[in-house]
Amino acid sequence: MDQSIYLVTLVATALVLAAAFSSVIAFRFGAPLLLLFLGIGLATGTDGLGIEFDNAGFAYFVGSLALAVILFDSGFGTPVGVLRQAAAPALTLATAGVVITAGLCGVAAHYLVPLDWLESFALGAAVASTDAAAVFFLLRAGNLLIRERVRSVLEIESGTNDPIAIFLTITLVEAIAAGGRTDAEGLTLHVATGFLSHMAFGATAGVLGGYGMARLIVRLKLDQGLLPIFVLTLSLLVFAAAGAIGGSGFLAVYLAGLIVGNSGIRSVSMVKRFQDGMSWLAQIIMFLILGLFATPSQFLSILAPAVALGLFLIFAARPVAVWLCMAPYRFSRQETAFLSFVGLRGAVSILLAITPLLAGVEHGRTIFNVAFIVVLVSLVVQGWSVGPLARRLGLIVPPRIGPLEKVELELPGSAHHELLAYTVVAGSPVTRGERLPRWARPSLVVRDGRSMKYQDVGRLVAGDHVYIFVSDRYPRLLDRLFASRSAVDPEDADFFGAFAVDPSRPMAELDAAYGLGLGEAAGRQTIATLMASRLGGRAEYADRVTLGPVELIVRDVDAAGKIMAVGLSFEPTQPKTSVPVFLSPGEFRDRIRLLLARLSGRARREQAVETAEPTPAPREPAGGN
Repeated sequence: MDQSIYLVTLVATALVLAAAFSSVIAFRFGAPLLLLFLGIGLATGTDGLGIEFDNAGFAYFVGSLALAVILFDSGFGTPVGVLRQAAAPALTLATAGVVITAGLCGVAAHYLVPLDWLESFALGAAVASTDAAAVFFLLRAGNLLIRERVRSVLEIESGTNDPIAIFLTITLVEAIAAGGRTDAEGLTLHVATGFLSHMAFGATAGVLGGYGMARLIVRLKLDQGLLPIFVLTLSLLVFAAAGAIGGSGFLAVYLAGLIVGNSGIRSVSMVKRFQDGMSWLAQIIMFLILGLFATPSQFLSILAPAVALGLFLIFAARPVAVWLCMAPYRFSRQETAFLSFVGLRGAVSILLAITPLLAGVEHGRTIFNVAFIVVLVSLVVQGWSVGPLARRLGLIVPPRIGPLEKVELELPGSAHHELLAYTVVAGSPVTRGERLPRWARPSLVVRDGRSMKYQDVGRLVAGDHVYIFVSDRYPRLLDRLFASRSAVDPEDADFFGAFAVDPSRPMAELDAAYGLGLGEAAGRQTIATLMASRLGGRAEYADRVTLGPVELIVRDVDAAGKIMAVGLSFEPTQPKTSVPVFLSPGEFRDRIRLLLARLSGRARREQAVETAEPTPAPREPAGGN
């Protein structure tokens, strides 16, 4: 019997195990995990252990399937509420931002690498999109508790910008393969019309496929072991069908995941866990194969210009694109700076850089090598510095609740109810006598190995296991009742202010107490209404509004974004780092309005002085009698 099959299996499983083991290093030391995956692939490739792999078509095929799995999981795990909150700025970055970044990087590549114009723009398009796997790992696995709106924008952008970059790259590569015979005007028209049809077909296939998947899952009574496999297979079917009709399969599979994940299907927790595991496996396989395909010995000849292009992308192209795209939205300069810096490149850029090789482009290998080095520069420079930068910019917020031990159990025949198992921890509100809400139905308490009715146990103590039957839309209050105090407690005056104020009270009371000088119109508003208006219409947890000598801090909001608790601080905090170059367009408009108002007020005062009639001097009495 041929032994090669065993050798291939042995090597492949050893590589996957090595990549999985490297996650321990990444989580412990904060190293970019995807960089380790690439490094393992490079170390075992041609210039490492000597494994020969030069099949561009196979690498592109496997990478595309892996990316489809990752994007479906990204959409599946995105709540609709988050999408509504950050969709507009995220989609602006995912479309216009990609085009601007590709254009700027294309111009830079033409002079740095150098390549001809079409090849330069193809390289720029390949590295223009951020990588969903890299961004999700840094923000979620890295436990970075940054402001919710900023996190949502980054995650949605990274999950939706791949189709645009893929379309631009493939279109430009086709133009290069055609010998550049298409004139600029014809190429622009072809790109515009092709993009619209590509996105339209992809979006249609994704929406129809997502709703069809959700209905099938509800109607078919599949075994629970088969259900996750069924969902994954259907997602790849949507991906393939969209591509077959000329649409964007990547956009389709992301939208399908978004719809299915928010449709309330049964066994959603089990499907989510399976999807998470498959997403990790897809990332490992994709990065390992792309690392194996690269030849590091070819990097030396283009190392300097490629590194320069990577730095230009990080510190010039991406910031310019973000600043322009955020113009219609109210983001602070610190938030804009963070959005600019967390534009990590990853496997998508390397995968797209394979397309010139598949098309037989003359400088295809150069484009691939440059894109690979750009990704390495991005992961090294940005991957290690995102956390320190977020803290430096003051974007880290305290956790809402402390440590919590909870298990969610889905009950057969009850698609919208769950059995939650809480382990009572020391210092939690329930140990201090807080009662459970009426909508929660505690069914069992296990104490010291003995099963007891909830009504018979009295006050809960640390170590108790409590089983509660609730709707799957239970409020966050239940988690808070069983959580210990967080490392930064919401009552901590260092972050949330010296004391709490009622957000439903009128602002006139604060104005009278602290001399804020708000005026009559603002004084008639409630504290919550004025804060929401100052924050662009929607407040988030830990948002801050400075009003003269005091600062109001959002301590809590409900699911609809309504402010539920507010803290007041007598020492308004300033951002740890000022970023003048990232003065947001909203702040810029506010400053222009303030300057114009001041100039207008000064002009009116001067005009009033000039037009005022002088007081007539007293007249002396006329002489005579």
